[in-house]
Amino acid sequence: MSVRRVVPNIPIDTGGETGDAPEAMRANAVFYGQLGFEEVMNHGWIMTLASPSHPTAQISIMTTDRTGPVTPDLSVEVEDVDAVYAAVVRGGAEIVYGPADEEWGVRRFFVRDPNGRVINVLSHR
Repeated sequence: MSVRRVVPNIPIDTGGETGDAPEAMRANAVFYGQLGFEEVMNHGWIMTLASPSHPTAQISIMTTDRTGPVTPDLSVEVEDVDAVYAAVVRGGAEIVYGPADEEWGVRRFFVRDPNGRVINVLSHR
């Protein structure tokens, strides 16, 4: 199994359903831009920023996961999501969601680690 990248998912508080997600996203883009990150993806509820010189150095800012049941703490992109899924199921890990093919181009599942953190394991299709 090959890991392609690990991305922390930073939750942002937008004040609930009536909050201002676009403003919160902009504020985070500006802040992390000062650290050298640039926006590479933005779906409104999740925005990924990456280093231009090292594109796998990434951080995701998210309000809530719009397609999964919970907001994951960490995302791990792997070469073969189904192989990883089979391995963690054999190992007895708790599957929180999926596997699922998302409309935005990934196949993924959520698994709970021994510390209770939810890990989003994904592959791009």
